[in-house]
Amino acid sequence: MGRPTVLPIDPERAARRRDALRSPTAAAVAGIIFALLYASGMVLVRTAAPEDPTAGLDWLLENQRNFVLALNLLPYSGIAFLWFMGVLRDRLGALEDQFMATVLMGSGLLFLAMMFVGGALAGGIIGTFPGLPETTLQSGLITYARVTAYQIINLYGVRMSAVFMTVSATLWWRTNVMPRWLALISYPAALLLLLNTTLSLWAGLVFPVWVLLVSILVLILNVRERSRPADPTAQAAS
Repeated sequence: MGRPTVLPIDPERAARRRDALRSPTAAAVAGIIFALLYASGMVLVRTAAPEDPTAGLDWLLENQRNFVLALNLLPYSGIAFLWFMGVLRDRLGALEDQFMATVLMGSGLLFLAMMFVGGALAGGIIGTFPGLPETTLQSGLITYARVTAYQIINLYGVRMSAVFMTVSATLWWRTNVMPRWLALISYPAALLLLLNTTLSLWAGLVFPVWVLLVSILVLILNVRERSRPADPTAQAAS
């Protein structure tokens, strides 16, 4: 049998395939969508619910529509955040460190999981209380579910978002794939979330604002890189 024929590799065709595998520029919009949806849901909940998670639930009947809208926005914001994580990893490319990438993905997925679990508990409160207000209040289950959802989202979820911000900033600092000033402002913002002991719902807005800023910068950098003319020296070498 003869030796197999090895077809020559077309450099231009290979480059096009690599570009096709990269996330599209529009994928960075996912971070903007997450920031807007998540922040909108938080504002809806915060303006309708008292700060104390053990307070009565009379306000729930008056603001039920706001809570239903906030819960309906939650799964879509979670889907957008998954795309945002993909954009960050694509931005790093071959420079991605396996150890840091594991912590980045783990903290991001844990943030999503806690966000969904807290939303499910809040949905149970909204679905149960209007039909049986006296029974549910006397049993204490509604109060327990609300305090649990409050702890999951504002204690554990916020801490995971802080870890996500810290790891992202560290990767950017080491690889220079993002401006260094972004890493510098990410550290104090993450520290604020890590050391926040008041469990204020407003403190959670730091994370979607940070995601919004990162997404806008990624869009700008992607557009600049794709509009930049190709290096003739690199083409000649290939």
